[in-house]
Amino acid sequence: MKKILLGATAAAVVAAGTFGVVSANAAAPAAAPAAVMADAVNDNTMQTTHLTVEAATKAAQATLDAAEQENQRVSVAVVDRNGNTVVTLRGDGAGPQSYESAVKKAYTAVSWNAPTSVLAGRLANAPTLKDIPGTLFLAGGAPVTAKGAPIAGIGVAGAPSGDLDEKFAQAGVASLAK
Repeated sequence: MKKILLGATAAAVVAAGTFGVVSANAAAPAAAPAAVMADAVNDNTMQTTHLTVEAATKAAQATLDAAEQENQRVSVAVVDRNGNTVVTLRGDGAGPQSYESAVKKAYTAVSWNAPTSVLAGRLANAPTLKDIPGTLFLAGGAPVTAKGAPIAGIGVAGAPSGDLDEKFAQAGVASLAK
């Protein structure tokens, strides 16, 4: 009985070793085909600058803090260069409409690289601008730039005037320079 048990154990070890060798050989690539690579030198790629989540959160909190210092109840949104929402903060007591308005103001500011108060003034000459989906041409949005290019937008809504909303958004932009 010992011989059979030893024989079975030896056979199992040999089989495991053979399987391991076969597996190792099967995993190694024979010859890799030539890869097709994009040539960055020929302008096939582009780099962009984006705020980190930490920076966007810092800016949103600074914006909300500025509003709270003046006893204003607002919502704040920070969007990236592509208009995607990165951070939103809804202050205590902010109205239900303020959240969506803040996002739209941030999107509008980054899209045109201008404060939304400036853009609102352009509606007199181009009234159909307001028909672009996702935009809101009311004061309260400010672009964040790097090397002159927009990289984010901060939108604020809920204060009694757009001028206050924009003042708070600018406080968020200023916090990124510190």
